Amino acid sequence: MRRDLTSSVIAIVVLTLLLGLAYPLVVTGISQVAFPGNSNGQKVSLGGHLVGSKLIGQDFRGNPRYFQSRPSTLTKYNAAASAFTNLGPNSRDARDTFRASLDSYLRLERPYNPGLSAKQVPVDAVTSSASGVDPQISKANAEIQAHRIASVRNLPLATVRKLIDKNTDGRFAGLLGEPGVNVLELNLALDRQAK
Repeated sequence: MRRDLTSSVIAIVVLTLLLGLAYPLVVTGISQVAFPGNSNGQKVSLGGHLVGSKLIGQDFRGNPRYFQSRPSTLTKYNAAASAFTNLGPNSRDARDTFRASLDSYLRLERPYNPGLSAKQVPVDAVTSSASGVDPQISKANAEIQAHRIASVRNLPLATVRKLIDKNTDGRFAGLLGEPGVNVLELNLALDRQAK
């Protein structure tokens, strides 16, 4: 019995060192060398100051000079507490939430797009993503917001559309997903354009 206990303790120590220490260090080292941006969260800095991440959406509500992110279930787009609404398609709370998001979106965009109807608003403009902190919006959503941005910033609409095109990511491997516009990168490009 003592021999079994000794071999069990040795196995635990060896496996802990291998799988709990050596393996994570090797994987971290490889990722730091091969994918330094991804392994560090794709941080975005401006003038030496951290302004966000390409992977986490930010709250630009309340500032019409910027493209707006998708609605979030979180109050401050906190990635540490990300969560989906978990409301079903027949939920009254979901209906009320989406209706409120739609009303807010139309209130913001209609002064710049007078003919904008609820049917023209893309789904991502009124629904949150699964994480609640999606950094991208659809190109259709960005196109609607472009009219507001051009007007508020006194920029030609064509200039804003070029910035949208430059900040639109394609499908993964050319096949999967939909093209998306990274809101943080687009807003930073807008600020650079204004200089």
